[in-house]
Amino acid sequence: MTSYRQPGVVLTDRRFTVPLDHADPAGEQIELYGREVVASARAGAELPWLLYLEGGPGFGARRFVGKQAWLARAVQEYRVLLLDQRGTGQSTPLNRQTLPLRGGPQAQADHLALFRADSIVRDCETIRPQLTGGAPWTVLGQSFGGFCATHYLSTAPEGLRTALVTGGLPSLDAHADDVYRAAYPRIRRKTEAHYARYPQDVERARRVAQHIAEHRPVLPGGYTLTPEAFQSLGILLGSADGSHQLHYLLEDAFVRTGDGHELSDAFQESVLAVLSYAAHPLYAVLHEAIYAQGKEPTGWAAERVRAEFPQFDAAAALEGRGPLLFTGETIHPWHFEVDPALRPLRATAELLAVRTDWPVLYDPARLTANEVPVAAAVYHDDMYVDTEHSLRTARTIRSLRTWVTDEYEHDGVRASGTRVLDRLLALARGEA
Repeated sequence: MTSYRQPGVVLTDRRFTVPLDHADPAGEQIELYGREVVASARAGAELPWLLYLEGGPGFGARRFVGKQAWLARAVQEYRVLLLDQRGTGQSTPLNRQTLPLRGGPQAQADHLALFRADSIVRDCETIRPQLTGGAPWTVLGQSFGGFCATHYLSTAPEGLRTALVTGGLPSLDAHADDVYRAAYPRIRRKTEAHYARYPQDVERARRVAQHIAEHRPVLPGGYTLTPEAFQSLGILLGSADGSHQLHYLLEDAFVRTGDGHELSDAFQESVLAVLSYAAHPLYAVLHEAIYAQGKEPTGWAAERVRAEFPQFDAAAALEGRGPLLFTGETIHPWHFEVDPALRPLRATAELLAVRTDWPVLYDPARLTANEVPVAAAVYHDDMYVDTEHSLRTARTIRSLRTWVTDEYEHDGVRASGTRVLDRLLALARGEA
């Protein structure tokens, strides 16, 4: 183990070995990475552990510097483990470069089926005794991390002292179609709210989309920008300052050249930073699989359900039939055509989309009998996780206290500094 210091904290790199397939514990092993964080003044103290599970899927744990955001509150009383979930960060990462080592598309799809919440929770239970000596720990799940925390409560509640969820109470039984059928109206509301804040962006967005439709620009690194890909910049609209980011991005879209107006280099670089999945390909490859349970395939649900909402048709907007609507947290087959980080994984993604042997992730009966203190922040009209789905689940989980707020967006646990975590801890302890 390697320890080092940042302002106010001591960090230790920790590595663990876990089974690739927990149903075969003696089989192939993979490595997990976690960063331990403790307040400098309490580095030698006996402290309870808090496990942080990042959103996603496909993102490694956030790389904080010192006592940033919620971490400042956590290290007041906890030793924190920022876990890179399997396949992400430094935990045996999976991407277009490493997946071919598993074999062809079918072998890759079979491998990736072991990288959902069920396997992540089994990983956590494997490493917990090594850190806590067997004592239960507190889990803080952000977004998809909350999905994992809910699975934890369903399958291994004995490992949990407390469960804290922020923007991540999943539906227990919704098919991916149901998820996106609820999502598109929210995405439309977010776009309309953005245009109400920045009415000049209605024409700017249409002008950019028109230019893209006519020229099909290729961004640095080989990303092909299409009108549909441009629309997916709406993923920004679900965060605290995302509307402002989108506005400033559109503001700098064009530059005058000797050949007329072209998309500026600055705009192209900024768009690529938002749209590329090079740093987190599992987000795209496994996104619909996080909702899969049982024998019904996901079948590119976001693409199919989008057809039920013709107002998102870019071509219609360019013909003057309403403003161009942005989209958001939806993955489509075309992502695997325009993004060079995803193109080699297209066949693998297709196989995952038709897969029909997904384990069930949640146990409503066990959740109804839950005795672990649980607190959840539900963000009103969260663009990424449906509020009604979350509240329905909240009503199922015994001992859960819910804080519904419209003060924050989906990233409230980060954007609020220490407030959201402080509130969740108070709720779980009966202090609020």
